[in-house]
Amino acid sequence: MKRTVINLAKEKSRGIDALKGTGVPAVFSDAVRIDLGECALLFISGVVGTDESGTLVGRTMKEQTRGVLERIKAVLEREGGTFDHVVRVRVYATQVDQASIRDIHEVRAGYFTAGNYPASTLVRVDQLIRDGALIEIDADAVIPAR
Repeated sequence: MKRTVINLAKEKSRGIDALKGTGVPAVFSDAVRIDLGECALLFISGVVGTDESGTLVGRTMKEQTRGVLERIKAVLEREGGTFDHVVRVRVYATQVDQASIRDIHEVRAGYFTAGNYPASTLVRVDQLIRDGALIEIDADAVIPAR
């Protein structure tokens, strides 16, 4: 078994306002990969809908969900995987009304192949680490070995 830590952040605070300028690092990785021989397990940390500069990608649930999934897609592709390899997601949303649930699933349908959906949990939360963030998703995948 080989463990690889994946860090894509350019700064130690990882865009967390409470840590900026303090010298205190955000103590987590973007993902951890565990190589097991014929496959690898990929555990992707929770992602909010921001661009590379840390700016929220939009104000709507659809825009932010798309931004989150694009960031997850980038990690998957970097490690040789796709959304078809994702086996579980955990979704944390500040809005869990009918319209928001519909928006989340409409965007997800554009990333996951019908009939190959991951196990999924949806939890309503009062607030996320990033002010203005509406949704955060983490993902676990079983990807091909390198």
